[in-house]
Amino acid sequence: MQERGYRHIPPAAPGPGPGPEPPPPASTSSSSSTAAAAAASSSASSEGPGPARRPLRKWEVFPGRNRFYCGGRLMLARHSGVFVLTLGLILATSGLFFAFDCPFLASHLTLAIPIIAAVLFFFVISCLLQTSFRDPGILPRATPSEAADLEKRIDSMGTSTYRPPARTMEVVINKYVVKLKYCYTCKMFRPPRTSHCSVCDNCVERFDHHCPWVGNCVGKRNYRYFYAFILSLSFLTAFIFACVVTHLTLRSQRDGFLTTLKTTPASVLELVICFFSVWSILGLSGFHTYLVRLQPDDERRREYLKAWPFTPKAARRRGCQP
Repeated sequence: MQERGYRHIPPAAPGPGPGPEPPPPASTSSSSSTAAAAAASSSASSEGPGPARRPLRKWEVFPGRNRFYCGGRLMLARHSGVFVLTLGLILATSGLFFAFDCPFLASHLTLAIPIIAAVLFFFVISCLLQTSFRDPGILPRATPSEAADLEKRIDSMGTSTYRPPARTMEVVINKYVVKLKYCYTCKMFRPPRTSHCSVCDNCVERFDHHCPWVGNCVGKRNYRYFYAFILSLSFLTAFIFACVVTHLTLRSQRDGFLTTLKTTPASVLELVICFFSVWSILGLSGFHTYLVRLQPDDERRREYLKAWPFTPKAARRRGCQP
């Protein structure tokens, strides 16, 4: 039998003679399509199913009881209803004062009254927002690997029990021995003057207290704003109270006392709110002024008569920091 050789003829080339043209071979096209499909499947398998996911940020997996806004730039306690009440009372009282009292006082006394009130109002709101939405000094918790390593080292020093005894570690600060307490929630030894907030479930550096009125803890990074807030709020409340009394007095001299009370219900409401709130605000601002001026550290209540390695000179250098 005679062997015949075959060669590929492009479709555009003329045939060798009359008769039907041989069909184009499908081996090359099929092999190229098979290779393309294999490459696409390999790339799809390497990319994984669905679009690529971005890594989670720290505030999205934060273990504490806080809420975050503006991409984690602002934070607030989870239960912030009292903070909304505080902000609403300040806005409502100041708004009534600017709407019903300032026009009369500016025309009958001086234009400086609404100007001073406006400066105090904006300063109070600024300090309140700084206190409420700023990080109070939260310390990050130990990672699982760090916590496991620390637990191993602690357990190796004693016997394992169901509830281990209080864990402490002694360090030397300014030639004084200070005991560091272990936080079972954050899995770390707390630095000096650090406490765990049971409301926010965080360890806060230089923790003073958790204030529901501002909706946040008060600590190292927002104490100065908290102190400025309560101090300026006491001035604003006392100023509005004095101006409302002056307004009602001037009107009662002209129209009579009962007529004045009937025609100025907004001023009477401001007077009642300021009267019942000014005393607590003044007492709180005076108490913190006393603490800032006379006490050397932020555990003032518990360490009032005890020796402490943090000197008053260092506290004065810190200014308003606790």
